[in-house]
Amino acid sequence: MKDLHILKFTPILKDKIWGGEKLATLLHKNSDRKDIGESWEISDVKGDTSIVANGFLKGKNLKELIAEYKSDLVGTKIYTHFGEKFPLLIKYIDAKEALSIQLHPHDDLAKKRHNSFGKTEMWYVMQADEKANLIVGFQKEVTSQEYLHHLENKTLTAILNIDEVQKGDVYFIPTGRVHAIGAGVMLAEIQQTSDITYRIYDWDRANPDGTFRDLHTEEAIDAIDYSAKESYKTSYSKVENESSEIVSCPYFTTNVLPLHGKIAVNHSDKDSFVIYMCVEGATTFTYGNQTETLEMGETLLVPASIKNIEIAAENQSELLEVYIK
Repeated sequence: MKDLHILKFTPILKDKIWGGEKLATLLHKNSDRKDIGESWEISDVKGDTSIVANGFLKGKNLKELIAEYKSDLVGTKIYTHFGEKFPLLIKYIDAKEALSIQLHPHDDLAKKRHNSFGKTEMWYVMQADEKANLIVGFQKEVTSQEYLHHLENKTLTAILNIDEVQKGDVYFIPTGRVHAIGAGVMLAEIQQTSDITYRIYDWDRANPDGTFRDLHTEEAIDAIDYSAKESYKTSYSKVENESSEIVSCPYFTTNVLPLHGKIAVNHSDKDSFVIYMCVEGATTFTYGNQTETLEMGETLLVPASIKNIEIAAENQSELLEVYIK
């Protein structure tokens, strides 16, 4: 069995009623559709397993890789806990129109109802049109009765927290937190491997055939976190050519790495794969004789067995670095 190399995967593009063209025009995804809402960069969701796009492993899927390489690919602790299931789903999202207002159930509820993981996630805003916004959480704590009253009267936005956003804004979305991506926002999303969503309001928007998407009013009631926070935006700092932590939870840790020039990176302190998402500029990754270029909107996976890499950027660029502690 040959040693692993740095892995790139073929994006899985998803057309959505709310999708647009930015994933093609700004991130150069291969599509001429006008409604591409998501690019699944690394996925082990059933029916949507990522396929390797480079190197001698080209054509193999992620599930086959884990079965063959086990902890060399994902890390000992992760393989022990998740087996041959890859724990994260990595996406880029373009909302030409607002997404539905929704939330995701926690692990126990998702396991009981759907035999799935829950869905804790985070957003990193890559581009936002003027006055574009995100819905995250409630303005103040509400009861389930207050929530249902506003839902039934189509005044839900009156009690929700709505933030105008700009490039670089980060939001952490734990399970139960009501949220929606507003029109004009393109972002990177890191989440648990799950496609379980409770849609609670969809702006009375019809599908092209006149039907409406399902709502999950009953399922959502006991899954919602009705509490409120003073601010939902994540504060973080950046240091050029250094990884700085922006989000850490039991499911994933995400660092930001602003890069200009060349740095040597050592992952020997991590018992985990490391995913890099390029959110600005372009970078090159070198491991032994292998060199991979990562443009804005591309993603790669460094297997757990690879500890030393070199990353370089001729001009200012920015990476998100994702792994599991």
